[in-house]
This record gives sequence, structure tokens and C-alpha cells, in this order.
Amino acid sequence: MNILDLVILVGYVLTVITVGCGAAYLQKRKAAKAGGTQDDGAYFLAARTLKWPIIGLSLFSTNISTVHIVALCEEGFRSGLAYANFELAAVFTLVILAVFFVPFYLRAHVTTLPDFLEKRFDRRCRDFLAFISIISAIFIHIGVSLYAGAVVINAMLGFSIEINALLPTMIMIAIATGVYVVVGGLLAVTVTDAIQTTTLLVGSAIVTYFAFTKLGGWQNLHDAVGPNMISVLRPSGDFSGMPWHAVVVGYPVIGIWYWCTDQTIVQRVLGAKDETNGKAGALFACFLKLLPMFLFVLPGLLCLALIQNGHLPEMASSKEAFAHMVMNLLPNGLRGLIVAALLAALMGTIAGALNSIATLFAFDLYKRFKPDTSDKKLVHIGRVATVTGVVIAIIWSPIIGRFDSIYGAIASMICYVAPPITAVFMVGIFWKRATAKAGLITLWSGFALGMIVFALDLCKEQTGWSMGFMHAAGLLCGICILLMIVVSLLGRDTNSEENLKLVWDSPLTPLRIPGSRGLLNYKFLSIVALLAVSIIYYIFRSPSEERIAAWRAANPEAAAQIDAHCNPAAEDPVTEELPCEE
Repeated sequence: MNILDLVILVGYVLTVITVGCGAAYLQKRKAAKAGGTQDDGAYFLAARTLKWPIIGLSLFSTNISTVHIVALCEEGFRSGLAYANFELAAVFTLVILAVFFVPFYLRAHVTTLPDFLEKRFDRRCRDFLAFISIISAIFIHIGVSLYAGAVVINAMLGFSIEINALLPTMIMIAIATGVYVVVGGLLAVTVTDAIQTTTLLVGSAIVTYFAFTKLGGWQNLHDAVGPNMISVLRPSGDFSGMPWHAVVVGYPVIGIWYWCTDQTIVQRVLGAKDETNGKAGALFACFLKLLPMFLFVLPGLLCLALIQNGHLPEMASSKEAFAHMVMNLLPNGLRGLIVAALLAALMGTIAGALNSIATLFAFDLYKRFKPDTSDKKLVHIGRVATVTGVVIAIIWSPIIGRFDSIYGAIASMICYVAPPITAVFMVGIFWKRATAKAGLITLWSGFALGMIVFALDLCKEQTGWSMGFMHAAGLLCGICILLMIVVSLLGRDTNSEENLKLVWDSPLTPLRIPGSRGLLNYKFLSIVALLAVSIIYYIFRSPSEERIAAWRAANPEAAAQIDAHCNPAAEDPVTEELPCEE
């Protein structure tokens, strides 16, 4: 990178910090003119003034981190578009968030999701979710993002990626993000997220465009990698480890946990101006989630095709796929913009997680023991929690380097944490007989069982565990749902009239809510989003044997390369019994 790239990068960071702190300053001045001070609602939930564009952009920005960009590009290089399922299937769970959860969250006027769980069940359930949410924010959202971001940025700047060289980068990233989060709260996070998301999408689009142009179009991509690598839904036994039934069984479990019950994500919706904006914001995020397949996963596949066609040099590891294209395809200046885009994704995710830690600790832990704490004191406590969370995440981050696959580690961790929480929330809002005792037993039992299975999976060579993490998530969630039903029926019904206000009379009840008129009507947006993702799934469905055979006959050399790529250990990849294109 040259001086122009560095100027763009530094200028971007300073702009984001200035905008974030400026938004907080203007909000404070507005409160002062009104004769008051910034209260906890303003700091933690942006005074519940967020409108749908900001909510949707912030949801997307918090979700998409440097881990996603780099790891999805790596997976695109290794296995084609199979891992795009994690992005496309999110549309279904975001519709569930908008239709079934947003009305309850906003009508209950909750500040945190553990707060909602207490209103539906009891305080003990709230304590469990607060604890798990803080842990996941620190160790998954922040820790992993810091490590992956530092690796990529150091590599692009020409620095070492040894842990001693990564620590200064992680500290600087954490400080740059923490400044405007500590000062401005959720408003600063959401305002800067709008900038981050725009930069991220533009930067990724530039990489995709240059790679696509270099390759010469879609037909050349098809000829180089074959129809199976371009498909999203894969058959059983596919080398990617992501067959269609794993997605159907496992993704709803982790998707509902992540998009509907995780404080880091849903906090944007909790700050919505009203129910219309909350629903529309979640559904706007649906359409944004259609983009990562083409902007993050597809570039990895383009990188594979470019290397096989001789347009790019070989690289040492698939983890370098994104950086490899940036450094070999883009001119000076644009490289700085791409690093800024990576930093945008990183800062957006960390900022969202830090703000959720502050909110969870202040409201769900500190205020429990000191209920008379003033708004000013709560904001101070939240800021202390933010700084503490950053320090812990930095200490934890280097341990991520011990995992073989960062994205696989994250996905498996989520699959073993999510099942009991998904089960308790879903059963809780649809079944009036579900009791607080059953919810608590399910949460703790499901968590313990998930940790046991995670340990078996982590040591699979010694234990012989062979079930994929997506299938395991579906099985664990089924066990948790059954456990909750049995415990509820065997015990006394302790639900009060207040508890039952947060239960739908039937799954069709939320669909009877009229919604706003015009294009922001949640029913209209839901139908369009579901139709769009269904069309994409149909276009990129698993190819027929005839299509694969025709490609192999027309491109024998490319077929041999792809077989070797899918199974590099095979002695004779062309005649391997189960090559990836069959």
C-alpha cells in the first residue's frame, strides 16, 4: 500500500469517530435545550427514535464483520457458493423477527431481551440470558472480530501476523471503536453504521467487479469451476459439508437465536421509533442480506477461477483469498478504500457488541442489585462495562488463532449455544402453558448438553463424534422443546395474566395486525423478501447429473482441476469415486 492508500484509511477512521462523537454531542445539546440531561433511554436505545433505514443498515453492519468478509471469501474459494446459505437463509429468520417478535418487544417496552424473558417467565430466566448474551458478545462478536480483522489489516499493510504484531493492531482498532461507543451510545453506533455499511458494500462491489472483469464473465466462471460449485443447495454427501438438509434442520435454530433473541443484533430494533419502523427496519435488512452471496462468497469462487486460468498467481492458503485479490487486482487508492471497508465491517460489529454489553450489564445485572440507580449513574456503569469488555476481548482474541477454521469455529460454537434459547423463546411466545420453571430447566439443561456435545465435536478424533454441527443444532433444539413441554405439563401452571400478554393466541394472530399503508407495510415487504430469496435459491439449485456430465465432457481439464481442488488428497482426482462435481 502506498501513501494514498494510507491517507484514505486514516481519513476514514477519523471521519467515523468524528461523526459518532458529533451525533452524541448534538443529542446532548438537544436534551440540554429541553431542560434535561441525557437519560439511559437516550444512551442505550437512542431515545427510541430510530427509523427503518438506520435500523436496517445497522442490523446489517453489526452482522457483517471482517470475519464474514474474509471467511466467506475463503469458503467461496474452497467450496463455491454452499456457505451462502448462512446469508440467504437469514431472510427467513428476519421475517420471523419482524412478524412475531417485534410487536411483543416494542409493546412490552423492554430495554433488553433478558428483560423480555423476565416479563414472559421470571427473573431467573432473565439472569441466564443476560449472562450468556454478555459472554457471546465478548468472546464471539468482539474477540473473533478483533483477531480476524487484525490479521487481514496487518497482511495488507505488510506487517507480520504473529501474535506480538497483532496485539497493537487489535488495541488500536478497539480504541478507535470504543471512543465513539463510550461517548455516544446506541445513537453513535447506528449513525456510524450507516457509513460503515455503505463503505463495506461499495468496497466489496469493487473487488467483485474487478475480479469478474478480469475473468471475462459468467460463462468463463461456469467453464472454470463447473455447475456444482455455482450452486447453493447441495446434495447429501457433498464435499462442502453443507447439504440442503443440514441447512433446513440447523439454520432455523441458530438463525432465530441470532436474529431474534441476541441482544447485540436486536438492540437496534428495540430503539425503533414505533412498530412500523421496527418491522420495516428488520425487513429492509432482509434485502441487504441478499447481497453477501454476490459480494462476499462469489469473489472467493472468482479467485479460484482466476488462479486456475492463470490470471492470478498461486497463494499459500485459502485464508488469503480476499487479500490476494485486493493486492493483485486493484490499483493504488482503491486498496486503501478496501481496507477501510474491512475496518468498517470490523468497527460496526464491535461497536454493536460493546453497546449491548453496556446495556445488559447496566440494566440486567447492576440495576437488579441497585434498583434506585440514577440514569446518569447507569450510563457511567455502562461505559465502564464497555471498556472492561474490550480488555477481556483483547486478552481472549489470540486464542482464536489456535482454531483451524475461524468461521467453522464460530458456527459450531453458536450451534451448541443457540438451541435452548431458541426453544424457550419460540415455545414461550406460542404456548400459554409454558412455565417459568420449565424455561429455566430447559435453558440450563440445554446449555450443559450443548457444551458436552461441543466437547465431543472438538475432540472428534478421540471421541469418534461424526454428526455435523448443523444437524446437532436441530437435534439439540428438538430435545429442548420436548423437555420444556414435558416439564410444563408435569408442573403447576404459574403463568399470570401479565405473562400471557406476551403469548400469541395462535401463529396466525400476528398476521392479522393491519400494518402501515404503502410500501412499508410489513406483509408486502415480507412477501417480496421471501419471493426474492426463493428465486435465488431456485436459480442456484443443485445441478442435474446431465448438466454436470455435459460440463465435464466439455471441460475435461477444468474438471480435473476442480476434482483435485475438492479432494487434494486423492491420488487420481479425475477418477475419484466421489469427486465434488458428481
